[in-house]
Amino acid sequence: MSNKTYKEFPLRIVLICNAVNIAIYTIGAYLLSLLGMVYLMLYLIYCLYIEARVLKLSCRDCYYFGKLCAFGKGKICSWLFKRGTPERFTAKGISWKDIVPDFLVSVIPLTVGIFLLVRDFSWMKLSLVLVLLVLSFPGTAFVRGEIACKFCKQREIGCPAEHLFDKKKRRLA
Repeated sequence: MSNKTYKEFPLRIVLICNAVNIAIYTIGAYLLSLLGMVYLMLYLIYCLYIEARVLKLSCRDCYYFGKLCAFGKGKICSWLFKRGTPERFTAKGISWKDIVPDFLVSVIPLTVGIFLLVRDFSWMKLSLVLVLLVLSFPGTAFVRGEIACKFCKQREIGCPAEHLFDKKKRRLA
């Protein structure tokens, strides 16, 4: 039985999904700032690069181009890029290697946070590292699996990320 999909996601879902990402970026930025402004700026530039990369390589070809997807990126993408080809989205294959840059948005500040904890322990740093860890992995998995992807029209049409993350589909392939 298929879940209901959204032609356009409700604003409340867009806000929830983005709150997790913004919290990850904010905690990451704070932890990097403890090393210095240069590290903070490099991290923020990297975060912008990751967002632009997703817009350019995925959102242009997605069903939600020009619409509110769960993260609002379809609408934003339409302001910055021309419409791509929906067939290219469904034909695209991705592997774990392709999503490593996305994971680095969390892994870099987690690594820095652990380094800072070893160098100079504080309960605040420990709390931030733990919150970042929870948001980055189980939090993101929950948001994508239960709030975003579960109701995504593009998932029904064809999504390479679903094939990567859905164990049942991987076994069938």
